[in-house]
Amino acid sequence: MTTNKISSKFHLFFTTLLTFLLASGSGFSQQTLETTNQTLRYSRYSRLSPKIIPVKITERSFLLQIPVEKLEDNPVFDDYEFYFTILSSYNQAFQNENLTRLQENDLKKNTANHFYFEQRIQIPEEQEEAIAFIKIVDTRQGDEYYYHMDLIGPFILGHPNFGAYYGNDVPFDQNFLIQEEALLFKSNSAISLNRFFYPTEFASPFPPMETKPAPAPREVEVVNQGDFLVNTPRTFDEKGYYFIQSDTNSTEGLLIKTVSQAFPRVETWEDMVDMVVYISTRREHETLMEATDKKKALDQYWIGLTKDEEAAKTLIREYFRQIEFANILFTDFKEGWKTDRGMVYTVMGPPTGVAFRQNAEIWTYGDLNSNSKINFTFARVKNILTPNYYILNRSRALQPEWFKSITLWRSGRMDF
Repeated sequence: MTTNKISSKFHLFFTTLLTFLLASGSGFSQQTLETTNQTLRYSRYSRLSPKIIPVKITERSFLLQIPVEKLEDNPVFDDYEFYFTILSSYNQAFQNENLTRLQENDLKKNTANHFYFEQRIQIPEEQEEAIAFIKIVDTRQGDEYYYHMDLIGPFILGHPNFGAYYGNDVPFDQNFLIQEEALLFKSNSAISLNRFFYPTEFASPFPPMETKPAPAPREVEVVNQGDFLVNTPRTFDEKGYYFIQSDTNSTEGLLIKTVSQAFPRVETWEDMVDMVVYISTRREHETLMEATDKKKALDQYWIGLTKDEEAAKTLIREYFRQIEFANILFTDFKEGWKTDRGMVYTVMGPPTGVAFRQNAEIWTYGDLNSNSKINFTFARVKNILTPNYYILNRSRALQPEWFKSITLWRSGRMDF
């Protein structure tokens, strides 16, 4: 009888302790946006690329467009599990049983390039923060893909009440648009939209250990190109970026970055000279900039680094492949390689750890459980053009690892 009482009390104590640990996150980790490693978002070998694009219906209701780009050939829907929810904070726990499973009959479209879902959601009046979240599990190997988008929160100035679409009615889900390509705009509330063009060119960012602020233009040129009717295709012919609004008195709008036909790849020898700035000395880069024959100067530059023509070809291919990925992943109103995240990605490669906070994105290189790992922290900045604008927290402590990576590049030994 005494043994049973002790056993019963122990069971009650253990159950209570387990409940407490699960609730507090001590000893038992719960999956949240803050604790989830999202490296596949930036992997060079991802099979899918999900996005969430909100279209505002009212201040607290949204049509969520969820295009999932197919990066592998002929993917099968049943090879994946799709989950969706709305989170109230970055540290709210989520598990599969708390998420809504999206089935094949939930698809709005299934095209050669996209699985496309839509969800209509209403945010309760008392909820101060709302984050749309999608999780996709590759059932063949267990890979997990994530994407989230703040709907309501301190870094959100609002979402547009219209959407932009390709010709097949799939939402425009890229970070850039090729010049002279057309998009179709749709809205349930706006009759016409206003278009503002910014022909601004941006310089490459300072390296991570440079703590003085980068120079910023005192004035930004903007051209009001007037309004245009919705539900008609619209081309964007000039290179720069556009901001589309239904109400010019609001902060809500849609950024469209226009690029040349070759983008995200390098287009000219002059562009190539610009892009090697990250792994060049100041004198090397100035010499390249001043050269009249850029191709010849670049050939000498690459062979001069490796002392071997074949090694130089490999180095060129790998470096500009990094530039291409940076352009795909991080273009906003700047080309992706010119952003802070694009710069770090180009030189350091894909991070081994990617964590999101409400106010920051943190990249880790090295063993996540090792004291030798290094973190790059990108502070989130409120910006009218994009809800996902990040600036690197620069520090001299980043210099040794940065120079180590540059040395590997210059010796032709960088391998991702």
